[in-house]
Amino acid sequence: MGKGNAIVGQSGGPTSVINSSLAGIVEGCAGIADIDRVLGMRWGIEGFMADQLVDLSAQSAETLAGLRRTPSSVLGSSRHKLQDDDFPRILSRLEKYDIHTMFMIGGNDTMDTIHRVTAYAAREGYELRGIGVPKTVDNDLYATDHTPGYPSAARYTALSVQQAGRLARDMQKVDQFTIYQSIGRDSGWLAAAGALARHRDEDGPHLVYLPERAFDRERFVDDVADAHRRFGYVSIVCGEGIKYADGTPVSASETTDRFANVEFGAMGGASVGMRLHRMITDRFGWRGEFQVTESLPMCAIDRAVETDLNEAYDAGREAARLAGEGRTGVMVTFVRETGDPYRISLGTAPLEDVAVRAKPMPDDMINADGNFPTPAFFDYLRPLVGELPEYADLRVDPVA
Repeated sequence: MGKGNAIVGQSGGPTSVINSSLAGIVEGCAGIADIDRVLGMRWGIEGFMADQLVDLSAQSAETLAGLRRTPSSVLGSSRHKLQDDDFPRILSRLEKYDIHTMFMIGGNDTMDTIHRVTAYAAREGYELRGIGVPKTVDNDLYATDHTPGYPSAARYTALSVQQAGRLARDMQKVDQFTIYQSIGRDSGWLAAAGALARHRDEDGPHLVYLPERAFDRERFVDDVADAHRRFGYVSIVCGEGIKYADGTPVSASETTDRFANVEFGAMGGASVGMRLHRMITDRFGWRGEFQVTESLPMCAIDRAVETDLNEAYDAGREAARLAGEGRTGVMVTFVRETGDPYRISLGTAPLEDVAVRAKPMPDDMINADGNFPTPAFFDYLRPLVGELPEYADLRVDPVA
């Protein structure tokens, strides 16, 4: 392959560390002989088709270094679903800008995009290397131990639930329950992280409901009643994607995005947190509150994990190295070598596999009742999130 340019796109929801991967790609490409310039897609593949590009190679060293600690998606993102008539337009832009290497940072849908583009280019006889860099706070990408962005979002969730749990405990004479709703359409990796900082039985959360298990309304209110009897209040975490046994979302919404993914609580529908709130108040008449952080865990750089920032950067560098070797059609993966001490190595997985497969939480990480993670999950997560605070408590002894 002769010398040409590379293009990078960010797609889907952001993370606290996605820009660190971008910096890794740009800096990694600087030493590759057959890559001249690295260009960036403004607004993902959608912007690329509209000639909205930025010259990443022209950015200063200070800017690239700053990206490693900059939240959200600096290039701008998109959730455009590729249509058949998009491919000729994409190919024309590849030819126009002499692009022969494409990097995309994203999740399953993003890996599907780059896989389809490279396959189309090959059919048309156009040389194009395609490398994917993983990204999603949902942590549901196939073939990788975890995804960049998940550890930081998990830490955000663990700290939020820990602190909200103490608030719920101390306000139990006002609010008898609290519900924290986590993002996570089909997997409970992020919702389960809410229980990581729980040190004692009475600490919140008491109940965690995950999309991997069918939701049963009567079982739920029984769980709530039991926790309230034991602790005097109830702290609950739920994944936004929990469903009944027939597959119906607990959320009232049936709105879908361009990839046919359900958008929970959209278009005026009640969020799952609101639905659970209503179930409890209807049954017990208690006052309570719900907390919905939505996209905040995706961009909270102040709670980013140092290991996550570094691994995201390393994934970008590795993608550039693979391109330099002439590799194509793969996504960078993390392989856990040991958990204690924590150590990973970098590997690859075929884009075509990642695009069509997801990674739910395994059965051994969810308890038999389906309402709390097991110690196996905490062993998996703890090295990723790092040490969490443990707060002081008063001794409550009878006063003579």
